[in-house]
Amino acid sequence: MTDLIHDLIFAAAGRSPHAEALCYQDRRMDYAMLAGAVAATAGGLRELGLGRGERVAVYLEKRFETVIALFAAAAAGGVLVPVNPVLKAEQVAYILIDCNVRILVTSLERLKLLQTVLPLCHDLHTVIVTDARNNPPVIAGLTVSGWEALMTAGGVYTPSPVIDSDMAAIIYTSGSTGKPKGVVLSHRNLLAGAKSVAQYLQNRADDRILTVLPLSFDYGLNQLTTAFYAGAANVLMNYLLPRDIIRLVDEQQITGLAAVPPLWIQLAQLDWGKVSSLRYITNSGGAMPRAALNRIRSALPQAQIFLMYGFTEAFRSTYLAPEELERRPDSIGKAVPNAEVLVLREDGSPCAPGEPGELVHRGSLVALGYWNDAERTAQCFKPVKARQAGLPLAEIAAWSGDTVRMDEEGFLYFIERRDEMIKTSGYRVSPTEVEEVVYAAEGIAEAVAIGVPHPVLGQTIVLIATARNGAKPDRDILLHVCRQHLPAYMLPSHIELREGNLPRNPNGKIDRKLLAQQMQYLFMEPSQ
Repeated sequence: MTDLIHDLIFAAAGRSPHAEALCYQDRRMDYAMLAGAVAATAGGLRELGLGRGERVAVYLEKRFETVIALFAAAAAGGVLVPVNPVLKAEQVAYILIDCNVRILVTSLERLKLLQTVLPLCHDLHTVIVTDARNNPPVIAGLTVSGWEALMTAGGVYTPSPVIDSDMAAIIYTSGSTGKPKGVVLSHRNLLAGAKSVAQYLQNRADDRILTVLPLSFDYGLNQLTTAFYAGAANVLMNYLLPRDIIRLVDEQQITGLAAVPPLWIQLAQLDWGKVSSLRYITNSGGAMPRAALNRIRSALPQAQIFLMYGFTEAFRSTYLAPEELERRPDSIGKAVPNAEVLVLREDGSPCAPGEPGELVHRGSLVALGYWNDAERTAQCFKPVKARQAGLPLAEIAAWSGDTVRMDEEGFLYFIERRDEMIKTSGYRVSPTEVEEVVYAAEGIAEAVAIGVPHPVLGQTIVLIATARNGAKPDRDILLHVCRQHLPAYMLPSHIELREGNLPRNPNGKIDRKLLAQQMQYLFMEPSQ
């Protein structure tokens, strides 16, 4: 019986123990080896005192140890917390503190970056260093151990007492009002996502899926779970240049590739040579521009293209079947298997065909809520009117905050987001999180981060700031401050310093819409 997320690996190992499960650089691991490593590591985590439902964070680039640690955390009865490897020390510390992480798995190099912030993480008691060998560093107040010691510490593995509705993972995504929020996912959520996606992609055991997206991104983590669900091989990649992806697709005979629009735009401009192994490609995290879509279709005529829409709170909501691309390339499609997508008015009543409304997702993919945040949970996870008469309990659905419309045939079309989130390079970025860093710089009176259209990134971040009386902040200094505290995808592409106060709307707040209108042509190509 496959009820828990780590059971996917154990079940695949039972069916085909010698089938390839993971490939990284020149190393390969079959399902029997992966299942054994997950079981051993889970035993080691328990030996370290990991309790049921306690959090294990993994702050690593993609590699074997990353995958093993994530699934071992679940197998030990804990909760896996994948941390984006591009995050800076203070952002990692925020996550470790926010969800009370007990055990951190990282590398020696990354541990050095975190040494100044780890003392602030009061619930953290153990750090596992994957490459410290026999000489892990000493950090006051923490137990620091090596990877080999962890894998040999636990003895015989015994299944944990968790059930499928228990927490399995916390995925951090930017919030519209500042710090990231942790979306809590159950084992049932993750399994339902793997099954749903594998169903419409028709994944099978002979697939070879290339994972280039971060595993801290639900879209990236799903590349693993979908592969394990099908018993397929997953090829891990930390790419430097887009052309490296094409090279590896050819070398590894990849059959499935997932990416976000900015990456597809770059890949569309490259020569795919004689690549013929790709059976399908997928896009999510924003709309793929028509020109890039056409170039990809021309370069990969044998590959089926799936355009998808999702949000972390419900993972994946819709997909457009490849056969519909020609007729409706601007559509986000229809609901994924085992989900229902509704278009509702503010009062919860259904919209008429063509009428704009909020996209609301119901079904087994709806997350458990935001970690330790009842207020924001109540804003997103709300009841829907009973779909079946006589049900005594209200069903909780995920309200996306996105405005869409549905046509007469049931196909959905994205219109806009209601909040001020910036969607860049496939990431959702909170303007407030950028602004807080800028306000900490010397001499800044007001600061606003806005998203403006960009031909490659979808949107890019523009920062507009004013100086305090007598102060003369410098653009280069501001950019340097941002680089110190923010990952690359959050850095402003343009900084404008103004005199006086920024414009206000009738409520007295800074008029973000007006500023966005003033800046929207900044990165547009001349022909536009």
